[in-house]
This record gives sequence, structure tokens and C-alpha cells, in this order.
Amino acid sequence: MNYSKHITHALQNDPPGEWMPTLPDQCIRLSSGFPSKELVPVKEINKATSKLLDEEQDLPLHYLGTPKLDAIKEQLIHRLEKRDLRANSNQLLVTAGACQAIDLIARIFLDEETLVVVEDPTYMEALEIFRNYTNRLICIPVDEKGLRTDKLEEFLEMRQSQGQSLPRFVYTIPTFQNPTGTTMPLARRRHLLALASHYDFHILEDDAYGELYFNKELPTLKSLDKENRVLYVGSLSKVVAPGLRIGYIVATEELITSLYWFKKDLDHPFTQAIMSTYLANNDQQTHLEILRKAYMQKRDCMIKSLNEHMPSIVHWIVPEGGYFVWVEVQGIDTNQLLQDALDRGVAYLPGRYFFLNPNNGKHYLRLSFSYASMEEIETGVKLLADLIKEKKQNL
Repeated sequence: MNYSKHITHALQNDPPGEWMPTLPDQCIRLSSGFPSKELVPVKEINKATSKLLDEEQDLPLHYLGTPKLDAIKEQLIHRLEKRDLRANSNQLLVTAGACQAIDLIARIFLDEETLVVVEDPTYMEALEIFRNYTNRLICIPVDEKGLRTDKLEEFLEMRQSQGQSLPRFVYTIPTFQNPTGTTMPLARRRHLLALASHYDFHILEDDAYGELYFNKELPTLKSLDKENRVLYVGSLSKVVAPGLRIGYIVATEELITSLYWFKKDLDHPFTQAIMSTYLANNDQQTHLEILRKAYMQKRDCMIKSLNEHMPSIVHWIVPEGGYFVWVEVQGIDTNQLLQDALDRGVAYLPGRYFFLNPNNGKHYLRLSFSYASMEEIETGVKLLADLIKEKKQNL
């Protein structure tokens, strides 16, 4: 097939979703970064859908949609204001989830010659997207406090001193990072912004989990940004419902215009109108407080189970929010371990999928506490711990 050079290059990468394991029936899903079933507001969304159609009839089902396409932008702007992040309607673009937002940004910024910096490890779908546009990805390590901005500075200094090109942008998940659950402290956030200013690059801030804090909320990079260097990507998938596919980008009016040029009419007028109706008729602050409490209890349940059952070769990071616990299993290949785990009835994601070099993730795995019940978390962790103990004996 005579594809363009751009597409031919992209098709040489692993297929999208290759990381998603095929799960046996009744398998405990510690692999799934989904909202908890009980916390998805099904009844409220059902009421919102009925109310929308009763009031507007066929209007939300047409190409042009409904006035709620403007309303949802204002609702998102108001939501962001509560987090000290200010934008007007010309500085916000609603997208079909965060992945479309990331893809649109990649489309206008990246080409075969462009350098982009990512965290190591990072969100696997972002890696998939970036690799569709360029192979020039540079990985900067993450520790228990998120992106190592000191290592980033060393890299930038080296590139500049050698007269080499600098990155177009740095992609980061500074708050409750996927997969590590780590959070970048305020000092590192300010350091990253200072580096962006000094070396003249943008920052793509992915804030899918930022509202799901358990103790205190840190300011977004975008709210600290004084030079319009941050492109902020948000999502309602983790706090309302992923199937409605509501994400958004906050950036300068110039960038939003460029992004809209390529987005064209790839909207979802019906689901955006449903979400707008839901937001208008339900107290979001109360909903978020319920989510934070429930996910903190699940996090505590998983950490307690890990402490009780895992052998000494296993270490983990305790997240202060979000969905995930990042686990290191010394001496054991977690990709090879997966099939045995599935056979015993528990699923996780091997660390290899979160690294540009899969071998760097050989001894890591990601556990999700968001989707499974607390009983399933306890059972799943014990099943996994028993398997690791057996493998440890053979080391």
C-alpha cells in the first residue's frame, strides 16, 4: 500500500492497545485504570439524557448540536477557576477525551525532525501517539517525587553546549502520575517552568487525575505559568464517565485556533450536551468529595494488603491521589509473570509498556485500585504475592 511516509513510519510501531491483556472470566482487574463501577453516576446521567431530549428534542442529535456546546465550555472554565486556572472561551477547546487532545497537540507540534521529552516511565497511550509523529523521543527519569528536573536541566545544558536542537515540548503528568502515582512538588514545578523559559520550550501538562487528591491539592503547572508555555490537558473521564469522551485543552487563543483547524467538526455534540446537562444539575463539589474518600479507602486497602502479603523483594510508591500504585519486583520479569497471574485470577499491567525502552520496565508493574472492590483488591494482591513468593524461591 502506498501510504505517506508519515503513516508508513507510524505503522512500524506496535499496534494501539497492545498493552491491554486478554482477561479470563472472573479475573480480578487490578490492571484497569477505570472509575469504580459504583462511582459512575449512572442514574444522574440517565436523568440528564432524558431531560436533554425532553427539552431540546432532536437538536442535540444534529451536526451543529445545541447551545450546550457553548455551555459546557463555560462550565469547564468555571470548574478550572476553582483551581486558580483562568481561561476564556477562546482559550479552551473541548475534545473527544484527553487522547484526542494529546494527538491534536502532537499533530501541530511534531514532525520527523522534532525532539520531544517524556517522563520515564510515562502514560503508554501518549507514547503511542508521539511515536506516530516522531522517533526523536528523549526520556528523563521519574523518582518518588515525579520528573527529575535536575536531570532534565543536565540534558538541556548538554544539548545547548553541543549546538544540538532542543525539545519542542516536555510531556509531563505532574500530579498522580500514570503509572507511578507520584506527584511533583512545588519546587520542581517552578524549576520546570524556569527551564521552559530559559531553553524556550513548551510544556504539555496532562492533568487527568489532578482533582482526585486525598490530602492537599497542589497548583497546576498552568496556574503557575506566567509566559503561556503550558498547554494544559484535562479530562472528565476519571471523575465522571470515560465513555462520554470529554477532554479539553487550555492554551493561548492562537494555539487553540490552530488546534481547532485540525480538529474540524470531530465533536461529539450529543455526549457533550449530556455532560453539560449533567454538570448543570448535579453538585460537582460533593461528587468529587465522595470520589476522593472512596479512592483513598481503596488506596489504603491496597497498601495494607501489599504490606501484609508481599515479600521483601517487592517495593512500591504510596500515591497521594489518583488511581495507581507502582510496584518494583526485584529479580522477576513481570511480563513473563503475567500469564501465571492471569491463570490464578488476577491481572496487572507489566511495566514494559510504560517505557520507551521496554527492558527498563522489566521488574515493574502497575496496580490499579480504582476499579476493583476492596474485597477484590485484598484477594488479588494476595494471589499476586503468593505467586511472587513461589517465583522468588527459584531465583
